[in-house]
Amino acid sequence: MNDITVLGIFVADISFSGNKIPAVGETILGNKYNIGPGGKGCNQAVAIARLGGKVNFISKIGKDSYGELALNTLKKNKISTENIIEVENVQTGVAGILVDKNSGKNAINVIVGAPSTLKINEIDNQINTIKNSKIFLTQLEVPKDVTLHCLKIAKENGCITVLNPAPASEISKEFYNNIDFFTPNETEAEFYTGIKITNEKDAKQAANKLINLGIKKVIITLGEKGLFYSDGNEEIYFKANSVKAIDTTGAGDAFNGGLAFGLSKGKSIKDCLELANKVAGISTTKLGAGDAMPFTEDLK
Repeated sequence: MNDITVLGIFVADISFSGNKIPAVGETILGNKYNIGPGGKGCNQAVAIARLGGKVNFISKIGKDSYGELALNTLKKNKISTENIIEVENVQTGVAGILVDKNSGKNAINVIVGAPSTLKINEIDNQINTIKNSKIFLTQLEVPKDVTLHCLKIAKENGCITVLNPAPASEISKEFYNNIDFFTPNETEAEFYTGIKITNEKDAKQAANKLINLGIKKVIITLGEKGLFYSDGNEEIYFKANSVKAIDTTGAGDAFNGGLAFGLSKGKSIKDCLELANKVAGISTTKLGAGDAMPFTEDLK
């Protein structure tokens, strides 16, 4: 039995660090750039692997130099590449990331590339991997029909399902019925509920609204304000761990990876949230996304 399966995208992150994020029409002189692994799915898989979790990653890449980066990243992190679909004539995705080095905040443009062409009939072999997993984790970066199909299969086979609804976009009622854990950040939670979240009270209101849609457990990550969890009965609020953030890219992915890892180990929800919160905090102290995911020893 596999512990965790992640469906998602790989993109090469090309990040530019400078004193500010330029406004439209403005040119600034930055101070460094970095090309590294990214894409929510891949970052989450790397986060799980580095914590010691057994993880499978399902994705699609092009046969090009960024595709090589994807395969090398997975191998380096001891993640099997057998669920990666490689195709000619489509590009592996890239993301252009502008980072304000003073606050760690960012602006991102993602070109999904190969995974945007993923079809249900391409993932027959991968479906068995999902069926044999304890946890199935995904986001909204691959086509939604594929995502929903996989969530339904996971649910039918007794997996715990986690949807990180990012980037936020419309999803059908059927999605909500197949989700155990829904993990939006405050912006995404506002998209799904219409409630602007500035504090714990707003987060509680938004969580209740999401639970009424059929989701079982909601975790809203609130950036430097921490996180809020609700299952309709139990509510947990955690403050963020205080760290000197230099780059928040991938912090949400670190969180989701930490959560999935904790759930796969049968930890209590409180312990899972505490672990995920810690993993996310540490990831912001390093530059980059996939490369910033912490190892077990970083948590000590």
